[in-house]
Amino acid sequence: MTRHSAVPPPVTAVLDASSRWLPARLGEVEEILREQGEGHGETLAGDAAMTLEAGGKRLRPMLVLLCAGEEGRKGAVRAAAAIELVHMATLVHDDVLDAAPLRRGRPTVAATSGRGRATATGDLLFSRAFALLAAAGEGRSIELLSAASVALARGELAQRQDAYDTSIDEDRYLERCRLKTATLFECACRLGADDDALGGFGASIGLAFQLLDDVLDVRGPPERTGKARGTDLLDGTVTLPLILAAERDPGILAADLRSLDSAAAEALCDRIEASGALRQVRSRALEMVAEGKRRLGAAGFDAERRKLFDLVADGVVQRYS
Repeated sequence: MTRHSAVPPPVTAVLDASSRWLPARLGEVEEILREQGEGHGETLAGDAAMTLEAGGKRLRPMLVLLCAGEEGRKGAVRAAAAIELVHMATLVHDDVLDAAPLRRGRPTVAATSGRGRATATGDLLFSRAFALLAAAGEGRSIELLSAASVALARGELAQRQDAYDTSIDEDRYLERCRLKTATLFECACRLGADDDALGGFGASIGLAFQLLDDVLDVRGPPERTGKARGTDLLDGTVTLPLILAAERDPGILAADLRSLDSAAAEALCDRIEASGALRQVRSRALEMVAEGKRRLGAAGFDAERRKLFDLVADGVVQRYS
């Protein structure tokens, strides 16, 4: 297939190793995504298009398609587009809540168009996701995606409740990650094939994905992550790197997250990294990826599809390497 510069290397590795059907189906997903902002006025259409054109890893749509397989159910492409719309809606809303200036190295809708328009854009993307499924009578898919959306909301509320609280423990952090990230990965797999082994695979790599994302926030650099180093600290979001670093270096807890500026956040990132906590978090994430791969053993895939699933799981880790 022809590589596109906007497609991250972990994704191109999967596409290059696959038969023609997977790139073709992902192309259909992109067509559906491009259509979703149309017919709702120029303002919303422009903001929605800017969000969707920013691209991304498209890991969730890819998981839907891989789980459905080449001969999978007819609605897999539609479900893949729907879950990406939900994912991107949550990113737009997160940027509103965080007043984030950048996402993937580009100005956010909130930064360019204001909080009100950004909120409306996220609402549009959410509504179009469910409209896609409802128009085709995809009742089970609507049920799965609705449950995942509720989990996302619960995770966001928990994160807001925990803001600036350096006393939260690892269990609380992992529960937030399960709600905010792992659930949507699990949902993607179940949208493709409602199977416990596949759902477990999605949940495992989704949790690893979030852990490594939190490592990247500490480690940077901004030109790679598309956002300032220590953005989570500046937002008051306590993540596993901070929790584990404080166990090794209790003086870290003396930092007042509410008073941090960019320079202080960078200095705290350096201290977290010096503690060795990032290696510890990465090791935990690798264990989760390995557990996800083990779960696939019960699914009985042929060699090609098993290789593709392994590449997706490995791609989660490659984001950090």
